[in-house]
Amino acid sequence: MPYLSGKETVKELRRALSNPNIQSDPLRYRNTVLKVIRAMSQGVDVSDLFSEMVKACATVDVVQKKLVYVFLCCYAHLNPELSLLVVNTLRKDCLDPNPMVRSLALRSMTNLRLPSLVEYVEQPLTAGLRDRAACVRRVAVLGWAKLHNLQPGSEIDGAVVNELYSLLRDPDPVVMVNCLRALEEVLKDEGGVVINKPITHHLLNRLKECDTWGQSEVLRVLQRYRPQSEDELFDILSLLDSSLVSPHPPVMAATLSLFLSLCSILPAVSQAALERVRGPLLAACGSGSREMRFTALCHIQLLLRSIPGLLGEHYKRFFCSYAEPAYIKRRKMQVLVELVNDENVVMILDELKGYCTDVNTDTAQTAISAIGRIGRSYSDKCLEILTGLLGLKQDQITSAVVQTIRDLVWACPQCSDAVSSALEGCEEVLQDSQGRQALLWLLGAYGERISSGPYTLEVFIDGVRSETSMELKMELLTSTMRLFLCRPAETQDMLGRLLHYCIEEERDMCVRGQALLYYRLLQRGIAETRNVLQVRRSDLSMGALIGRPAEPVSQWVSSFNTLEPLKHRSVEVESTSRGSPEHLASIPKSNADLPDDLNCRQLEMVHLGSDGAAQRLGCPAGLPAPGAEPSVTLSLSPAVTPEEFERLWTQRRASRSEPAESADEGDDGTWIEDTIRCGAVPHCSPQSLHAAMQLVNIQTLAFTPSHVLPWKVFLYTHTWRADASCSTLVLGELLYAGELNPKRPAGETEGNEQTQATADGDKDVKVTLRQQPHDVSALRVFLSVLTTVLHTLSSEVESEGKVKVSLK
Repeated sequence: MPYLSGKETVKELRRALSNPNIQSDPLRYRNTVLKVIRAMSQGVDVSDLFSEMVKACATVDVVQKKLVYVFLCCYAHLNPELSLLVVNTLRKDCLDPNPMVRSLALRSMTNLRLPSLVEYVEQPLTAGLRDRAACVRRVAVLGWAKLHNLQPGSEIDGAVVNELYSLLRDPDPVVMVNCLRALEEVLKDEGGVVINKPITHHLLNRLKECDTWGQSEVLRVLQRYRPQSEDELFDILSLLDSSLVSPHPPVMAATLSLFLSLCSILPAVSQAALERVRGPLLAACGSGSREMRFTALCHIQLLLRSIPGLLGEHYKRFFCSYAEPAYIKRRKMQVLVELVNDENVVMILDELKGYCTDVNTDTAQTAISAIGRIGRSYSDKCLEILTGLLGLKQDQITSAVVQTIRDLVWACPQCSDAVSSALEGCEEVLQDSQGRQALLWLLGAYGERISSGPYTLEVFIDGVRSETSMELKMELLTSTMRLFLCRPAETQDMLGRLLHYCIEEERDMCVRGQALLYYRLLQRGIAETRNVLQVRRSDLSMGALIGRPAEPVSQWVSSFNTLEPLKHRSVEVESTSRGSPEHLASIPKSNADLPDDLNCRQLEMVHLGSDGAAQRLGCPAGLPAPGAEPSVTLSLSPAVTPEEFERLWTQRRASRSEPAESADEGDDGTWIEDTIRCGAVPHCSPQSLHAAMQLVNIQTLAFTPSHVLPWKVFLYTHTWRADASCSTLVLGELLYAGELNPKRPAGETEGNEQTQATADGDKDVKVTLRQQPHDVSALRVFLSVLTTVLHTLSSEVESEGKVKVSLK
């Protein structure tokens, strides 16, 4: 047919459909109908041909029937009155001897989507449920779901529901699965299909007969069932065991979701199931489909939240390929950050270093941020890479590196000495506003250690008139003020010029207001200014150990095998596009699982080292026997951020300073002080201490270096009891104020220094705990675990010291 406009095409097709010569030739007639469908698929409005197409459906040609029914289903809503003319033909086709024609007619009747035709459709659908052909029963079952959606407020026919339930035992597996979907739609207001023990066992026994989609649907519905006994639970798990390692990722994911749902009270079984799916998940990560790879990576991030070392030995499977899209590379790098340990950190950092110069800017920035995240635990190796990247003198890379370094020194202030010398000359390369803002913060925070700090700031101040970023101007004001407090002689003149410009000429009210604040603050005196501007949230002698706590499976099991992991990042790599760390830290983080106030005005001071304290805890003097409280477990969820810990911990001083008579009688908060004799623990590395604590579900939030006195460690955990739904929050501080290097007697050799230090066992570590609410048995378990870990670490340090001395 020659090219014509839409109206001309419709006229030409109408003439052809009405031509008696074409109607008498079945092949030409079918081809003309095919041209109508082709024009419809190309966007031509052929709804005016509805009456001619209604006449064309009265044929014995199955192919032509299919074409005509496609047209009628598409335009029936525009011609509801003419659609009544099709009903008789469709009802007649429902009685056709050919099962294909019967199923086609039933499908077309329900796809017309006209409420006025419901009364004509119900009888053929009811007959279709009892049809001898499986293909007809499949269509009839889904037809009832479509009919219910067409009239959602209508009353549900109980006979139809019973018929659908009986078809769950249909010999055709597709009919069985379609019944589940239909019952889900029909009984949506009542909670969906009811799953009892006979239905559950029947579905499980026929699971292997279903295709991939059917198995996934059956497994999803079975999550509602709860076994009535432990024997039944393990029988169900045995039937699902083969599906857990299915080569089809949808089936494997649905099976694992059902496993975790059934084994919510059996953490050991849940962990074993997570370990078994390691192979199928890794296979899905190598799938040829990008969508499948991305989905597998997102779900792996969920699993790593509960078992951080699940895929540690397979870290090379997450190295990026050059042909992969940026969103997959980003997810792989997030997974690599979670898999870092002492054995593979060098390999992973070398791989990430290669991504830092990727042609894709987002990929390069993500790799640099990942290195900074790893630097929380391996600062020396990561700082070497980051400072080396500064030597490339590329704007995008330098900007991302400076922002990453800023975040790293905020979390780990002990890295500031190595960073200070690496920032020389960065201002000449930086063009990005976020990177320059990060550099200004570093100059203000550690400008006294950077020799060219004032001169770098002067370059920014000289160009402030042409600066368009309001955030950068405010950061410049703060950094200049901070540098003035530590290097006044070099900064006084430029600070005056900056304040004069911001107060007299600046049009932005935020910048002008901040400049006026600083000007009036300086009028109050240097001491007052220093108190305001030099208060940091992070202590220079402490560094945050940012490790991912092992969360219970129950925290994320509801989102597994859904779209939720794909929409949100389960593992956050540090963003390279935010402001100063103080601004982020000052934003309160809501956590519904943590109390807003510990209510610790009435304090119960317990000294566990004495017999009286032991009696108050309900146990004899000394440590409780291992396994005395098997019903109490430790958990790291919900996580406590450093800001939340500081807020809760600092309430101790205020509460202890109040008189006892003003305390609330209903308060159950408890403060506990104890001493543990393990003087060699302060000699162990922070990484070893952090890893050992996490093995027993105790999270270390901050620590002091081993050469600093007093030596402190801040930690927390949650205690869970099997017979209670609530948990208790335990905050703790380890304090060691003794000498780390005792004075050697005259004539003692240097080689005996380590031996003397580690053998000095009379040095005690003071333990201060805060528990809310008070739980004596849970506290005994926590103290027992903590004491065991500290004694183990102390013995290992002493053994290493003796080996070193013997080698010398």
